[in-house]
Amino acid sequence: MVLIAMLGLSLYTWLQPHRMGYWPALLLLTYFAAVIVIDVEHRLILRPVSIAGGALGIAIGLWLHGVIPTLLGGLAGFVLMFALYHVGVLFSRLRSRRLQAAGLQTDNEEALGWGDVVLAAVLGLLLGWPLIWFGLLLGVLIGGAIGLVLVLASVLRGRYGRQALMLFMPYGPAFVISAFCILFVPSWIAGLLPK
Repeated sequence: MVLIAMLGLSLYTWLQPHRMGYWPALLLLTYFAAVIVIDVEHRLILRPVSIAGGALGIAIGLWLHGVIPTLLGGLAGFVLMFALYHVGVLFSRLRSRRLQAAGLQTDNEEALGWGDVVLAAVLGLLLGWPLIWFGLLLGVLIGGAIGLVLVLASVLRGRYGRQALMLFMPYGPAFVISAFCILFVPSWIAGLLPK
């Protein structure tokens, strides 16, 4: 499935040229694919992938936006997700206490991981300032829609109550889809916005 998707994206990039060019766009799409596959399989964004993404984000961001918007975008993405990460830590602690109080076994699940914070910084470098704000908002909405579909599917399969609300999903793919839409299909995004 990944190979077919990458072939389709490669053809799309070739037929609909992006201002960054075919090869840098293909390299960026490969990075996006690595983040999605690893995060879906392991719910983890690996440090080497983050480092490669940072280098790629700086290079492409400087090329597309210049120095100041690129660095401000990276900083804004990091700061916003860092704040959300700490809100998620508080939520996880509260959830763990409630599970213990109910006599259920606790786990080490996090609402957001450190990899999501670094990914937001990388996407901030790619999207630049001020687009990172819209990118993160769109990513949260996409993640919420995916989460809602997963909860509904769980309920339809007969997992009612607490089990349906104990689903955990990686958030990295939602942010990557958001960045892809903004970078590669901006006319589709513009069509969704009110005029």
